[in-house]
Amino acid sequence: MCKNGPAIFSALPFLLPLFFHRFGVELATASAIKKILIFTSFGMSISIFLMGFAHSVTYLLILRIFMGIVTGFIGISNAFIARQTDKNEAGKILGTLQLGGVTGMLFGPLLGGAMADLFGFKNTFTVTGIAILIASFLVAFGLKEVRSDGQKEGRPIYSRRAVLKKIFTLRVLFTVMIITALIQIANFSVQPLLALYVGEMTHSSNIAFMSGLAFSATGFGNLVMTRSWGRLGDKYGYEKILNILLILAALTVIPQAFISHLWTFIIFRFLFGIAIGGMVPCITAYIRLAAPGPMQGEMLGYNQSARFLGNVIGPILGGTLAGYVGISNVFLFMSGMFLVAFFILLYALHADRKRHLNVD
Repeated sequence: MCKNGPAIFSALPFLLPLFFHRFGVELATASAIKKILIFTSFGMSISIFLMGFAHSVTYLLILRIFMGIVTGFIGISNAFIARQTDKNEAGKILGTLQLGGVTGMLFGPLLGGAMADLFGFKNTFTVTGIAILIASFLVAFGLKEVRSDGQKEGRPIYSRRAVLKKIFTLRVLFTVMIITALIQIANFSVQPLLALYVGEMTHSSNIAFMSGLAFSATGFGNLVMTRSWGRLGDKYGYEKILNILLILAALTVIPQAFISHLWTFIIFRFLFGIAIGGMVPCITAYIRLAAPGPMQGEMLGYNQSARFLGNVIGPILGGTLAGYVGISNVFLFMSGMFLVAFFILLYALHADRKRHLNVD
C-alpha cells in the first residue's frame, strides 16, 4: 500500500483532463483557439484561488473536479503554436514552448514550497490563483491569433469520421499517438516511486531534498536539449529523431535499475532528461506536418488525450509492479516500454513506405 498510495494520487489529477481535453481542442479548432486558451486560464485561476478558502475535503474535491475540466492550457497552446508557425520550423518553436513548460515544472515546486513556508498553504493557493489571473489577462490582451479563410468560417471542414479515417490510414500518425501514451506510461510509472527509491540509496536525513534533486535532474536535462532536438527534427525528419530518442531513453534508463550510488543515479536521470526532452516537440511537430490544416487541432487533441491516458496508467502500473517485483525492476519495465515504442514506430514507417504513403 505504501508504494501504491502515491502512485494512485499521482494518477488522479489526470482523469478528468483525459476525457475533457480533446473536446476543448476540438472546440478550439471549430472556433478560435485563443478563446479556449482564455477560458482554460481563467478557469484555472478561479479554481486555484478558491482552493485557498476551502474548509472541507468535499469543497476541495469539487474545486479539483472543476480544475480537471478546465485543465488543458498547455496542450491547447501546443495546438495554437503549431498552427501559427511554419511547418519547417515547428519543431524548434514547439521545443521552445516545451522549454517554458519544463522551466515551470522545475521552479514551480521550489517557489510553491518557499511560499508555503512564508505565507502558509492557503495563502499559497490564493497567490498562485492571482498569478494565473495576471497570465490570463496577458493571453487575452497580448496574444494575436492569425486565422486562415477556412478557419474564419467558424466550422470544421472535416467530420470526426474523416479525421479518424485519416489517422488510421496513415499508420505513422496513429502510431505516434500510441507512442505518446507509451512514453507517458514509461515516464510516470517510476516518478511517484523516486522518493522511496532514493531513500533506499541514502541514509541522509534530507531524503525529500535528494529525491527532489533526482526528479529535477530530468528537468534540467530537458532544458539543455529540448530546443536542439526540435531543430534537428526540422532538419532531418521528426520520425528519425524520435527513433533516436527512444533508443537513447531506453539505454539511459537500464543503468538506473542497478545503481546503488545516489549521485551516479542523478547523472543518469539527467541523461534520461536529455533523451526524453525532444519527444513531445517532435511528435507534435510531426502531427502538424502530416495532418491537413483543418484536422490539426482535433488530431492534437487526440494526441493530448493519449498523453493523459499514459499519465493515468503509468503511476498505477508502476506502483503495482513495484509491490510485486521491486522498484528497480520498474526501471527495466520502463526501458522495455521505450524499446517497444521504437519497434512499433519502425514497423509503421516501413509499412507506410511500402504502401507508398508520404511519411517524411
